[in-house]
Amino acid sequence: MIDPRDLEACTEAIRHGSLSFHAASKLLPKRVRDPALALYAFCRLADDEVDLKAEKVEAVLRLRDRLDLVYAGTPKDAAPDRAFAAVVEQFDMPRALPDALLEGLAWDAEARTYATLSGVKDYSARVASAVGAMMCVLMQVRDADALARACDLGVAMQLTNIARDVGEDAGEARLYLPTDWLDEAGIDRDAFFADPRPTKAVRAMVKRLIVEANRLYYRSEAGLGALPRGCRPGIYAARYIYAGIGGQLTAMGYDSISARARTSKPQKLGWLAQSVMMSGLSMVTPRSPVLYAGALPEVQFLVDAASTGTQAPRSDSLFEALAALEAKRQSDRASLVAQRARAM
Repeated sequence: MIDPRDLEACTEAIRHGSLSFHAASKLLPKRVRDPALALYAFCRLADDEVDLKAEKVEAVLRLRDRLDLVYAGTPKDAAPDRAFAAVVEQFDMPRALPDALLEGLAWDAEARTYATLSGVKDYSARVASAVGAMMCVLMQVRDADALARACDLGVAMQLTNIARDVGEDAGEARLYLPTDWLDEAGIDRDAFFADPRPTKAVRAMVKRLIVEANRLYYRSEAGLGALPRGCRPGIYAARYIYAGIGGQLTAMGYDSISARARTSKPQKLGWLAQSVMMSGLSMVTPRSPVLYAGALPEVQFLVDAASTGTQAPRSDSLFEALAALEAKRQSDRASLVAQRARAM
């Protein structure tokens, strides 16, 4: 069980750090909402630790150590870690799922770019669909078809985030757009970082992301009827609120550089109401055959891990990513020692 004080700390972190999830979580039953808040608090703070700090390599390696402690049953003395450890124990959370998130954050720390849309989906699977798969575990949903649709939703949300943050990421010299799209448009990434502009070509790329995200939002809806009835409104809400960001970008002409797409409180309330209505309809509507569509290749490993519940060893790709960060840390430390020696 999660300590009530730890749960309150997690709730506060989400209330201030993730307004969209906080709004959607209100529609989840308490038995799912409480562990979901603990899960999101741990994942959100881990993401912020890497995203907002200069020492990204150290942040990822600290997260690795924190996960090791969580799965050893001796979490770090912090509310999100203790709460997440309680969730891992209660729900027998497969280690491959938070490890996937860790790998995505390691890719962030090494400033990895992605040549194709499939590569962007590989990244999205790790930083977003992994959380969706963990949410299914909390709802005690282990059906592979339902998990595949949950992973569709995660990729759609992340593509929406990437589309919304093109300008902000460029300002931080980060690039999540497929590099082959930039090559096709004749855009030099360094020049784009130096002076990001909402050109026709850039707006076309944002549109392509939103179109693909919308396709996956529609696919994901087929899986919502496979969730426990009490959980459906909250997940519908997440789907509509995030898709609403894409709708706002569309209304802005796909310009995510001049301004940031935002949705209003009345809009969120409208989507919450729509979510309750759609949840009710899902109880009398036949299941869509789209439910049985194959998983995206990029998320199949998540579906396999969550559906079988096996505690598989860490993947080779994760070991490689962490080894690269360890090597970078050692190199940075050696350079610092050399600089100090020269200064003496």
